[in-house]
Amino acid sequence: MSLKGKIGLGLAALFLISLIGLALLMKQKPEVLPAVPGLPKKTQANIGEVVDEFNGVKVYYNGAVDHVAGRNLAPDGYNLGLKYQCVEFVKRYYYERLGHKMPNSYGHAKDFFNGALKDGQRNADRGLIQFSNPSKSKPKAEDLLVFDGWMGNPFGHVCIVSRVGDDELEIVQQNPGVWGSSRERYGLSFEDGKWEIEGGRILGWLRRP
Repeated sequence: MSLKGKIGLGLAALFLISLIGLALLMKQKPEVLPAVPGLPKKTQANIGEVVDEFNGVKVYYNGAVDHVAGRNLAPDGYNLGLKYQCVEFVKRYYYERLGHKMPNSYGHAKDFFNGALKDGQRNADRGLIQFSNPSKSKPKAEDLLVFDGWMGNPFGHVCIVSRVGDDELEIVQQNPGVWGSSRERYGLSFEDGKWEIEGGRILGWLRRP
């Protein structure tokens, strides 16, 4: 085979791999809910503008997944995180809504999950009970959901569970990145005595004792 033919064959193989990767990504994409009535759509919002809220805790628009508008500190000096990243929302939610301060208030989103712990053990850094995905414990509203990093976002993602049904759950999030919505739904299944949240990158969830 000529050099030109080998190059053409290589390009075709690369194109095929890209198509397969895109198909797998779309298969894992959760269902995106409509914009919350009465609140501005993502494309209409300004950085720092409220785009959603859950139990009275506001969700702010961040503009871009890598944008940072400074560090947000609570009145008592507790580190809530970088404005308006996903971590800032979940820590602010637990602080304002549940009165919870994490012993370790730093770290990337995926670092909220400690892979060395067994299902149902206490995560000392976060002061929360940690459940693996899948877990014997069914997720509950107000649990903190942790996503592993992936290509394009090695830092992972965190959000709050806003509603749980028999076969799906809804989450509320800040700085959603590629999905572009503050609310999303994921499939939920129960098999062999364990609950599993579908989606491929979900490490587990944390809960206040």
